[in-house]
Amino acid sequence: MLGLRSSLELKMTNHQALAVVFQLEYVFSAPVGRETMLSVTSSSRAAFLQCLRWGIWCPFQEPADWKGEEIQLVLQGGAKPNPHGVMVYSTETSAKTQSSAPLSAPGTAQVKDTITFRLSSSLERKASSPKASLRTKQENMSRQRRSPSSPSQGQRHIPPATPPDSPQGPGLSLSQLAATSRYPTISHSSSALPWQQSFPPLLHPSPLASAHQLSHVACSAVSNIAHLEMDLQQEGGVSPSAQNEGDQLQELPFTPVHAPVITLGMNVPSSSTVSSRSSLAHLYSAGFPEIVDCSGQVAEVLDPTEPVPFDPQREETDLLQGNLLVFQFLAFTRIPAPAVGPDWPDNIYFTFQFYRFPPVTSQQLKLLTSDKVQHKTSDPLPCVLASINKGGTVNSASPGLQVQFRVDDGFLRPGEKRWFLRYLALHTVHIDIWDSNSLLLIGSTAIELKYMLRQGKSAVQALHEVEVLTTDYVGEDSLLTSAGLGRHSASGPMTVHTIVKGRLHIRTGNIGCPVGSSRRRAADVMPSHPHIITPREVTSGFRGGSLSSRNILQLNARNTAQARRLEIDGDRMPPFRHKIRPDNITPAEHDLNEPDAGRHKFKCMAAVHQREGGEGVKAAKVMGQTKEAQLARELLQVKASEERSKAESIANMLSQAITTKHLLYASLGAAEYMEFVLKNPFNVPQTVTIHSDDPELSVITNIEEWHYFKALTKTPTPLEENMFHLEDGAPGPRVYLRPKESVHIPLKYQSFLCDHTMALQGPSFLPTGKGSQVAKKNLSNIVAAKTIKVTFKAEDGKPMAICQVNVEPTPHVVDQTFRLYHPELCFLKKAIRLPPWHDPTVGDPDARAYISVRCSDPNVICQTRMLVPGEPQDVYLKVPGSPSPHIKMFFVMVFTDKWMAAPSQVWQIYVHFLERVDVSCVTGQRTCQSLVLRGKQAVRKVKCFSSHPKEIEVDPDGVFILPPAAVQELQLKVQPWRAGSRFLYVNAVDVESQRLVTAWLLCLNVHQPVLSKAFEVCVPVGGGRGSSRKITYTNPYTGSRTFLLRSDHPDLLQFKEEKFQISGGESYTIGLRFAPSQSPGSVEILVYVNNLEEKTEETFCVKVNYS
Repeated sequence: MLGLRSSLELKMTNHQALAVVFQLEYVFSAPVGRETMLSVTSSSRAAFLQCLRWGIWCPFQEPADWKGEEIQLVLQGGAKPNPHGVMVYSTETSAKTQSSAPLSAPGTAQVKDTITFRLSSSLERKASSPKASLRTKQENMSRQRRSPSSPSQGQRHIPPATPPDSPQGPGLSLSQLAATSRYPTISHSSSALPWQQSFPPLLHPSPLASAHQLSHVACSAVSNIAHLEMDLQQEGGVSPSAQNEGDQLQELPFTPVHAPVITLGMNVPSSSTVSSRSSLAHLYSAGFPEIVDCSGQVAEVLDPTEPVPFDPQREETDLLQGNLLVFQFLAFTRIPAPAVGPDWPDNIYFTFQFYRFPPVTSQQLKLLTSDKVQHKTSDPLPCVLASINKGGTVNSASPGLQVQFRVDDGFLRPGEKRWFLRYLALHTVHIDIWDSNSLLLIGSTAIELKYMLRQGKSAVQALHEVEVLTTDYVGEDSLLTSAGLGRHSASGPMTVHTIVKGRLHIRTGNIGCPVGSSRRRAADVMPSHPHIITPREVTSGFRGGSLSSRNILQLNARNTAQARRLEIDGDRMPPFRHKIRPDNITPAEHDLNEPDAGRHKFKCMAAVHQREGGEGVKAAKVMGQTKEAQLARELLQVKASEERSKAESIANMLSQAITTKHLLYASLGAAEYMEFVLKNPFNVPQTVTIHSDDPELSVITNIEEWHYFKALTKTPTPLEENMFHLEDGAPGPRVYLRPKESVHIPLKYQSFLCDHTMALQGPSFLPTGKGSQVAKKNLSNIVAAKTIKVTFKAEDGKPMAICQVNVEPTPHVVDQTFRLYHPELCFLKKAIRLPPWHDPTVGDPDARAYISVRCSDPNVICQTRMLVPGEPQDVYLKVPGSPSPHIKMFFVMVFTDKWMAAPSQVWQIYVHFLERVDVSCVTGQRTCQSLVLRGKQAVRKVKCFSSHPKEIEVDPDGVFILPPAAVQELQLKVQPWRAGSRFLYVNAVDVESQRLVTAWLLCLNVHQPVLSKAFEVCVPVGGGRGSSRKITYTNPYTGSRTFLLRSDHPDLLQFKEEKFQISGGESYTIGLRFAPSQSPGSVEILVYVNNLEEKTEETFCVKVNYS
């Protein structure tokens, strides 16, 4: 018996031609490949669907007596016409028991192969719950073909919606059906986000302290990923009716070609390993600078594994109001990897952003190793970091890198201090670690900031050892057969691996600093009513005099800008305005408004021309009349310009009298609320039109939104319903004012756009005059500064009041950073899954949380979909492609309130676009691929690097000259050792400027080789000696040949000789040495016999049992 625990909601039209089709399908999973062949790692499996039974029910064809009753529907099978035209499973028993009547009464005998369900209307749904229901697929609700039992032609497709009281489970994908069930299936980013709304008394260390929050897997290093971009669609058995016009197309599975998104905050057990005492002793003997307080005492050391007591009141009342936050990058511990050498990485640099400070890009840091200290291979010593000067020398005398941020009352805005403390208590700082030579991303990590809370102490510090993690997609391997050559399955399951690339040793500290009287202000005290803009009362009128007097210049700075514009405009400016010398300027005894002002101007102009003429005085006398006419024309131009200037000055003076200026500090995505007190100065009623010259500053006309922002900002002003009158085509909302009446106009400023200019990829050079331990801070991407005017016009069209809002931009806080890699000039379609969100301020835990998203780039499509409570919610991104090696950066703001007052999370997303190269190859065998590198405008010294040097060789492998507009051919030699779909990277770097020239994304489709022989050997566990075996190989050629021996597990198997020469037809004994193991188990090792061109001649499989 099969049962569906959740219910299904169908929106149906009451028509006799409507029919509901039920189809019972089974999913079969079978291995693909030769049964006689020894499995190397895991056999490939294919999933397919088979229809077992189907049935049709017409609810409105007969009198509707089914309401509230249990219905039994007989399912049919066998070689009979069915709506989908598919082959249906049949047995002799089922063929005999099929009845012509599709329905049976609830009290009759039970018929085999039936489905039982109960149908209720939407009004009765809450009163009664069905005992069982059938989960139907969306593709089964398409238009049906007309048949005697299913008159459903011409019906509309209505997608089923899941009722709120019975959430529908997520759909299965072909990847999930074909994959094994050993590991849990999770999404790209299924972790919880730290959106707490209150402070706990004790801030406990996270189970995923720092970098462990980046892991996807609970107890394993591998997990299956359910791609959010695809759903299960039936590939075969499509009826002819599906080809008719109007049928809905079925989606194909989509496999991303970049590493999965790393999301913070997963609640999984910590797998951190603390360094040994010898490693810590080596680390402390390097001579790193100490973190001391203002009195010179060493800061108190906090344990990152212990909870931190947190009292916001103690932080706010601290006598040391200044905070000097310190990040010291001390050392990096390498983790041996099979694809890279033991000395990788050699040079690194960091990128991160703290709070709303500009992003930081460090200079190159050298990893220093000590040959004096002896250590075990299993416990590598941390490599001390030392800065590299611009000349290339290593500054080993001053180890480490120190970055400082000063946060005091001069930096914080009014009321921001509590938000900064909240940031330290609940957030982490995301750090990316890069290879300085290849400019490839090594990995990412995160540091918890709650250990930087001083809690009344003079200074605190904490030493963190965090893992540097990265993720990678690996597709399921496939056997190399003739049918599989040249064909790539887009629906193959992908597996994500979380790889530990190293461990970063970093020290964080916070030094309390006293704030001087010059920098002291109440940053933690808000003004009484900061959101209310009250126009000033003008008690004094115009005192007379020239319009260019100092008092008008103080009221309006526009005159100064206008004067500057007239000075630089040489084409229209008379000569005496900018060519007269100081000795020709007479004292200000002649007023320009006097009657003889024109005569004085004429004399000044004549004097200028006479002085400049010099030796051409005689020619000037001859052309006197012409010059006099020219001067007269210039004088008329000057008079007209002065008249216009007077009119503009008068208008500006009157405008300034009714203008109220308001300074606004705005950040990306945050809504700033304000109320302008508008007063009608007339004795007659007025209908005022409100117009804003910038759409980002708008009037709040919704009463619910107005009430929300008033409660949020605690503004004690009256609230009035139906206050505004809205008309189509009007410049803005209108409000009616009685004589001498004042009203509060709610305004809101919110900007989702910002500048996306970013620094070039690569390490920064040491700033001039700075120490070797100071990193470079790049310019921040913030909202542009602007001035917005809101004009309140009366019925006659003249302004009654003007509110001038001066927007002062402030950087925003970045909560998470994502880096995605994608082929160039292609749309990136990504879905990031959000965890179920519940607002703790709402009493009902089942209440739906309103989640919305916005993007800072208008060319990026960013949206989310509202689902029923309990179901996960996805954020969908569609990013347009760019040429390689361009990096597109933008921000995604996640809001959890209906009116989007402030973003709960701000994500910074980098999309790296690379040239895509598809390579099909076999494990253990070398495959060559050509690449083309084109020169730019200048001569460059270029060197190519790969993410897996032991699997990809680039020819030329050294530095070469790339002339301008030249074409350089690169030869890639790919020799992978793991089967499946993989993604590797190759960068071409300018070695002089440390900048990226071009980047390639290698999409490998690696097949398993055809095995020649299979062996099995038993190796005892423990002992430390391992085991030795022999394999005989015979040269099948008639002539002498030289062969190479390769293994996909060089750490477990070593050869006596990796290269041997043998005559034709003779045999050679291959000596094998198996490494010892301390734990029982089994592993399959492949032995490749290659020629000198690394082409595989024979492949042996050796199964090693450790017992």
